[in-house]
Amino acid sequence: MTGVRSLLGCATERLAAAGVPSAASDARLLLAHAWEVSVGELQRRQVLGQQPGDGVAAAFEELVGQRLARIPLQHLTGTAPFRGLELRVGPGVFIPRPETEMLVDLVLAEIAGREGASVVDLCTGSGAIALAIKHEAPAASVAAVELDPMAHAWATRNAELLGLEVSIELGAAQDSLAGREGMLDVVASNPPYIPVGMEPIDPEVRDHDPAVALYGGSDDGLRIPLEVADRAAQLLRPGGLLVMEHADSQGDSLPAALARHGWAEVADRADLAGRPRTVTARRAG
Repeated sequence: MTGVRSLLGCATERLAAAGVPSAASDARLLLAHAWEVSVGELQRRQVLGQQPGDGVAAAFEELVGQRLARIPLQHLTGTAPFRGLELRVGPGVFIPRPETEMLVDLVLAEIAGREGASVVDLCTGSGAIALAIKHEAPAASVAAVELDPMAHAWATRNAELLGLEVSIELGAAQDSLAGREGMLDVVASNPPYIPVGMEPIDPEVRDHDPAVALYGGSDDGLRIPLEVADRAAQLLRPGGLLVMEHADSQGDSLPAALARHGWAEVADRADLAGRPRTVTARRAG
């Protein structure tokens, strides 16, 4: 049997040589998954000198091989962390990113202290945004909309497993929630926004995230985001807030387009890396 330190060291070297980001972290997560323990328990067993059996080592080797082929880590473990939640993910659904957590902060700040605030997440994917908002603001009324049936199934499953009461509608964001026009306090969205013809560099994104969740439908990537924003304007009450993520290259173009579409108090915010990431705007009137 091979010890934990040796398994992790070898795997980390191989992953790093293949250009896998966060090689050491990925190796720990994959070994913990193969051993069916938490990372904390893995570290405890390493300190105690416990050794994984041959079956665990073989399963770990298979997982490392798949990660070397740039299958997303989250597809291999079946989970993705988001603001303290553990979401189930896999083929057919966009993997939530840490930078999207800032969008949730902006929504929570808007509805703080408002009992029964109404929020919808358009283009919800795995349900990450909507479920995080409901988890952290349980008094809010939260709904979500997703176009793709596979992603909708993942979001629905996540809501059920987490025990969070979020209504998740299957359909296009652009004509969703009929009958709720002018009633919502906040619309959040992380829509598809990559310009058509621009291929993502990371193979995990290019080859595994669904295209319907990536591409914004035009050369500048703004067609779908602006269509979603137009529907948000119909759903929001006067003074209601839109919070929308975008590509770092759209920090000027999307806010300018929203202002042209009649939105008020348009402002853009940078993520923790200092890149333009999220725009907020209010429905005029």
